[in-house]
Amino acid sequence: MTKDFNSADIAAFRNVWVFCEQRGGELMPTDFELISEGRKLADELGVELCGILLGDDVDGIAKELGGYGADKVYVFNSPLLKNYTTDAYTKVICDAVAEFKPEVFLIGASNIGRDLAPRCAARLHTGLCADCTHLDVALDGYIEFLKSGSSMDLEGVKWDSPLFDVHKNLKMTRPAFGGHLMATIVCPRFRPAMATVRPGVMQKKPFDQAKADALQIIHPEFELAEADLKTKVTEVVKSAKKMADLIGAEYIVAVGGGIASNVEKGIALAEELAAELGGVVGASRPVIDAGWMSADHQIGQTGKTVRPKVYIALGISGAIQHKAGMQDSELIIAVNKNEAAPIFEIADYGICGDLFEVAPQLIAEIKAAKAAK
Repeated sequence: MTKDFNSADIAAFRNVWVFCEQRGGELMPTDFELISEGRKLADELGVELCGILLGDDVDGIAKELGGYGADKVYVFNSPLLKNYTTDAYTKVICDAVAEFKPEVFLIGASNIGRDLAPRCAARLHTGLCADCTHLDVALDGYIEFLKSGSSMDLEGVKWDSPLFDVHKNLKMTRPAFGGHLMATIVCPRFRPAMATVRPGVMQKKPFDQAKADALQIIHPEFELAEADLKTKVTEVVKSAKKMADLIGAEYIVAVGGGIASNVEKGIALAEELAAELGGVVGASRPVIDAGWMSADHQIGQTGKTVRPKVYIALGISGAIQHKAGMQDSELIIAVNKNEAAPIFEIADYGICGDLFEVAPQLIAEIKAAKAAK
């Protein structure tokens, strides 16, 4: 079906789509984040927001997507779609895009999304911006974003371009040059404009039952046969490896380069403090790069974006790359020996001191408070 597809015929494209990933018949948390963000983009464009859901007998989980803002969900059911395979999902999605022509297509940057998105973009001959941390259509919103998170001098900037409509093109922002810069990318010549978005970056809207009830579920006709698949999933084995659940944590204790003088003790203190709070341990990029902790603990532009109730930063200087991943926490407590550390700029409470002295005091105070209850 994609043979006669023309991605350069921009006027023929309309609506915002979100790929809604399911595993074992369950929607992923990123789906709700992207539907919520897609609702904002669709409103800015004045179009509908549509989900695309692939699986086997997955109609029952589609309604929930409406509660977060979807107007429609295109559902494709087949035993060949029960488990993700690159060939099957790429064919069905690309055929659907060729038929319905969305102008924006968002995919979560999960392991599946990172595999699926570039394959679809290549087959559709369109652009893909990977690992986005911010999306805008409206120029006013984009300028406000720059004011809040950029040192760029915006005075005198000429926003209009002879090459594309700055008011209608999706502006996709992502970390560049190892997270030292933020780059905004547009796809002015082809559609759909595709972006993968990191889990935890976009904020999920409150669920609305009335919108869920109003959701329209559509079952388009599609062709998919065994012959279309070059691989076959014979068994799914779940790993028992324990990884840090930073995105869902309400309490996070994060360590930075300040633990360098005694890495083992610094991590042990963070783990003990996190255990007392019922939370998890995170880390800044220098800690990961040094090999002191595994990559699943990394917080920041090149790691995970978190919004816990309480975020305790131990020995973290507060580089802009790290702050971008945790600055929306409800309460930030920073401990650093350097009173000029940038982390204090966004901290609700700052303690200028040695983390190896302060952390044990925090642990003792928490234990005493719990014992007094």
